[in-house]
Amino acid sequence: MLKQATYKQQSVQTASPGELTLMLYNGCLKQLRIAEEAIGANQFQQRNEALTKAEAIVKELMITLKTDSEVGQNMMRMYEYIHHHLVEANIKSDVSALKEAKQYVVEFRDTWKEVIRLERQQRYGGADVN
Repeated sequence: MLKQATYKQQSVQTASPGELTLMLYNGCLKQLRIAEEAIGANQFQQRNEALTKAEAIVKELMITLKTDSEVGQNMMRMYEYIHHHLVEANIKSDVSALKEAKQYVVEFRDTWKEVIRLERQQRYGGADVN
């Protein structure tokens, strides 16, 4: 377990800003899967913990977002929308709100993966993204 924690810490310390954003999206999706399972199993504490972590990740994405362009401003509105749905999912154990938020996070993550892939392809000739 210690080796895994050390590896994760090194991964974060050596990651590019784009890779860190991808890690945030993946971490959010992991928490949303945990929350969805917890709602199905009526595990309210686990649901709350997972959705609180997902909310914190979305807040981090909002804090680091540059909003000096129309695209950035639109992304901020989408992050606010996702965050609102996560809060609703947590308060009401609402699977449909969770799934809607998850759908947007998946889309953003997949788009971000493609951006990183294209950037790497231009820079290095094609290293793959996990």
